[in-house]
Amino acid sequence: MSTTLSASTLLAVPLAPLAGAILAGVLGTTFGGNVIGRRTSHTLTILGVLIAFVLSAMTLKSVAVDGARFNETIYEWMVVGGLKMEIGFMVDGLTAMMMCVVTFVSLMVHIYTIGYMEEDAGYNRFFAYISLFTFSMLMLVMSNNLLQLFFGWEAVGLVSYLLIGFWFNKPTAIFANMKAFLVNRVGDFGFILGIGLIVAYAGTLNYTEVFAKAGELGGLGFPGTDWMLITVICICLFIGAMGKSAQFPLHVWLPDSMEGPTPISALIHAATMVTAGIFMVARMSPLFELSDTALNFIMVIGAITALFMGFLGIIQNDIKRVVAYSTLSQLGYMTVALGASAYSVAVFHLMTHAFFKALLFLAAGSVIIGMHHNQDIRWMGGVRKYMPITWITSLLGTLALIGTPLFAGFYSKDSIIEAVHFSNLPASGFAYFAVLAGVFVTSFYSFRLYFLVFHGKERYDQNPDAHHGHDDHHDDHGHGAAKPHETPWVVTVPLLLLAIPSVVIGFMTIQPMLFGDFLKDAIHINAALHPALAKFAEEFHGPLAMALHAFSTAPFYLALAGAVSAWYMYLVNPAVPAAIGRALKPIVTLLENKYYLDWFNENVLARGARALGTGLWKGGDRGVIEGGVVNASWKLVGAVSSVVRQAQSGYLYHYALMMIVGVLLFMTYFVWLAK
Repeated sequence: MSTTLSASTLLAVPLAPLAGAILAGVLGTTFGGNVIGRRTSHTLTILGVLIAFVLSAMTLKSVAVDGARFNETIYEWMVVGGLKMEIGFMVDGLTAMMMCVVTFVSLMVHIYTIGYMEEDAGYNRFFAYISLFTFSMLMLVMSNNLLQLFFGWEAVGLVSYLLIGFWFNKPTAIFANMKAFLVNRVGDFGFILGIGLIVAYAGTLNYTEVFAKAGELGGLGFPGTDWMLITVICICLFIGAMGKSAQFPLHVWLPDSMEGPTPISALIHAATMVTAGIFMVARMSPLFELSDTALNFIMVIGAITALFMGFLGIIQNDIKRVVAYSTLSQLGYMTVALGASAYSVAVFHLMTHAFFKALLFLAAGSVIIGMHHNQDIRWMGGVRKYMPITWITSLLGTLALIGTPLFAGFYSKDSIIEAVHFSNLPASGFAYFAVLAGVFVTSFYSFRLYFLVFHGKERYDQNPDAHHGHDDHHDDHGHGAAKPHETPWVVTVPLLLLAIPSVVIGFMTIQPMLFGDFLKDAIHINAALHPALAKFAEEFHGPLAMALHAFSTAPFYLALAGAVSAWYMYLVNPAVPAAIGRALKPIVTLLENKYYLDWFNENVLARGARALGTGLWKGGDRGVIEGGVVNASWKLVGAVSSVVRQAQSGYLYHYALMMIVGVLLFMTYFVWLAK
């Protein structure tokens, strides 16, 4: 039985996508002279990600079956005092699972991109970016120290900036990528403060060494306050997760990131960037377990995100934005699980969500292609008969998302609800209400999207804005009102491959991931203080029994009610939504303006920051520094010089006179002293 993993094999996992990214990004673009063409570029990048996936799958097998582990330094960059800065890998169940999810979803997105971006002038550049994104995420999840974690953290942020603004001639895309970049910097400021506090008090960046000193950190107070140091560290770290994993109120960047091409929407919102924060908190569970204050804070933020972002999905008409708000809501569910100390449940939902959310995004992209780049669901309808593969895979993804028994999303979502129900933290009451209500909301907006797109009356020939979807950089050949058509195999094959785990992965993995030893040495829970997962384990009698029991629980009937409500309101009696909209006009206006958070950020925070900056510039820089220090100093020197230079006449007799006067003054002074 193998107990160790090969360092060279692990190193090949992130380096293979990096090699593909460099070759396509340099040799396949104008920068490198366009030495290689489109076919070679996508072949190299897909091959790199395929190698990474195969090696990741082999690693997962070794970890799960043979109990293999790896925690070593690969390269020591430098030592400052006693602080080591290094590149190293920690591979356990958590890392191996993340490696497989990231590489598999990325592989599907790479293949899908061949069909989706075939007419785009930046084809090779796009493949280079998504491979670089994959490399960055792998470095993040495989790291064994906070320095490498931060490198991967910032790298995925940088590449997402490039991908969201991929169409850099499009003003809305440039605004969206700058918004994502700036909002994430806010979260990253908290993140680096948390890392800095760990370094200051633990004296190390290595995970294992930090966790070994967790008890010491837990007994320290934060200087000058009554707060515990560990609480400040955990909240700072979680602020970083709020930015990266789009938690309220740092969620505002994620819906606007839909301005990027659909493949990157799937990659960002499924298995990579937005899950980085969830992964980080789970990895840091030995620290978070020491602060109930931080856990309550996490649970409240997650509950707000899960429920209130779901409400926004109800009024969206852009097919990609509906799925984007769904992502926000599901990230809230994961965060609630983290707050309940059910870290393995959060990671379990991260995994299942990666598959069905990638499926839903890629299916949305398939609809966009088939509808000649129309993204407005109000001008679709009846697409099922034209796009049967996209239809069936979308239905499977939707059923997984709403938590239909036996589907992947059911096992992870219901596990979160159960864990919150068993939590003993003060915030668990509000969180339980939020995740339960979120079941109905999720089902309603998901089936609203499904029915408006695939069923009902065909409306594609009534679209007043044909040709003008967000992805209008594709050539739609003037067929804005033409009949929908099924997409090519490079688009539909990834849909089929993602549909399989969206259905079965939950049933297959819930036992080892939540109640087995798969994550035992990666996640640490104080069961005496936080018994939620232990109590849930007592109620669990196998995946089949859990699915059968679900038919008598509130979440199932809430999901069913949401689906039936959407069916009635959008297929049977379409006048109802308009009537409700008129009756609840103030609430609809609030939702349409996204709770006015964008307005607040732009008109209060941004203008306030601008006013503060202008005040510091005019009052501080120009007034105090330039006017009071720089200008005053030269004016003083000038004034003194103007007086002194009066004595510098250049006449010898003036100087002789001054010498005689000086001698007389000295003589008078010394005579006075002698007396």
